[in-house]
Formats: sequence, structure tokens, C-alpha cells
Amino acid sequence: MVDTKFQSDWKIHIENLCVRFGSKEVIKNTSASFSQNKINSIIGPSGSGKTTLLRAINRLNDIEENCYTSGKLFIKLEDKWHNILSNYSSPVYLRRKIGMVFQHPNPLPTTIKRNITLALKIITGLSRSEREERLINSLQQVHLWDEVKDRLKKPALILSGGQQQRLCLARTLALEPEIILLDEPTSSLDFKASKRIEQLLLELKQKYTLIVVSHSLRQTRRISDKVYVLSNGKIAQELSSIQIHDDQMFYKVAEDFF
Repeated sequence: MVDTKFQSDWKIHIENLCVRFGSKEVIKNTSASFSQNKINSIIGPSGSGKTTLLRAINRLNDIEENCYTSGKLFIKLEDKWHNILSNYSSPVYLRRKIGMVFQHPNPLPTTIKRNITLALKIITGLSRSEREERLINSLQQVHLWDEVKDRLKKPALILSGGQQQRLCLARTLALEPEIILLDEPTSSLDFKASKRIEQLLLELKQKYTLIVVSHSLRQTRRISDKVYVLSNGKIAQELSSIQIHDDQMFYKVAEDFF
């Protein structure tokens, strides 16, 4: 359902979104639009609702007890706009097209190979050869193939923290999503591993739309095309690429909201 109110470069458009858990309202009547093939970063003080907003985009909040979501959340998938909060929207389809990488690496307690192929077998019904092809392609995309190609039958937990995070990202990419949500993906990693993830995200935006919650203002400046400042459950300010790299403006925003 295409609507002329959606701009051609948008991938996600939120109108008057509210999310509450029981009586506690976490996201409060907020609106925003996120651009496709960009790194859209969400920053804000602790408790401002960053993770809740991120999880609303693939309806992951729905699995929480007493969660109530209202408003409109439009997402363009396969070149068609969908209001994903409508009753007919399929969360299973949604979470396949909108993958998520969490703060701490969470590989399955199985082999490196099965971390990727198991989900493909269950969700997609692909043949063995097709699963093998996606396994290789996804590991190559995250620059992990050369590091693990001779250890595919080894437990994933033998990998370093940075490698585990890239494996989790490869697992998401194997499902061929259009959007990737990342919730502080480098907060548990050392500097070297964090820089590698940052470089990877810059490469991936050529093909995917990325929305990143970051705890690091420096990281946000390095990777972001647009920044959304969340404060008390509302998007208080949006910064363009030019504004992000304006020292005076960026750190004035940081001073006002942190």
C-alpha cells in the first residue's frame, strides 16, 4: 500500500508511537522517519527508552508481559509499505525481514555452522545446498569466513567476543533481511573488536538499512548518517550528517541531554 506521504528515501516512518509496560509508559507519543541504506543512530541517557524503541520496530516488545503499543509504524518491505502494528501483520515475517543483533553476543550452544544453518532450515525451508551457500555468503559478508572455514564443526563458544558478535550478525544476514537493528553491539567488546564492527557496519549500509543504539558519542559520530536523540521517551532532536560533525552543535546536544 504505497502512499504519497512517504518520501522515497524513507524505510521506516513512525507516527505517534506509544509503548507501555503495565502502567509505565516508556515511549511517549513520538514520531520519526528513518532513511534506507543509512546508519541511523539512536542515543540518549540511560532509561530514555532507546532499546524499547528499537524493539518496537520488529515488534519484539510483544513477547513481554503487559506490553501495549499504539500509534502507527510504517515499514517499507519488498518495496511495499506496511503498518506493522495492524492486526494482519505477521511478526514471523517481520522478524525475518528485520533482524536484530543484541548488546552481548548470543551464539547458540552448538557448532559455528549450525548457528547459521539451523535457523535457515527451520525458517526458510531451503535445500541443503542453498543453506550451504548462504552460510558461506553471510560469513564472508562479516569477514569471518577465512577465520572459521576450517572450524565450522567446532563449538561457536570457542570464538572470541568480537568473532561471536560477527557470527551473530552473519546469522541475521543469512535470513536476507532488509533492516538490521543493533542494540549497543560493541559495548561488551574491546577497542580493536569494536573498530572492526564499526567498519563492518559502514560496509553493510550499502545493502541494508541499519538502526543502531549506541552508548558511545564518539562511535556515533564516526559511523552515523543521522542521529536521533531520545529523552524521556520522546525523540527530542534529530541531527543530520552535517550537524553530527559540527563539534559545537553535537556536544551542545550531548550537554543538554546527557
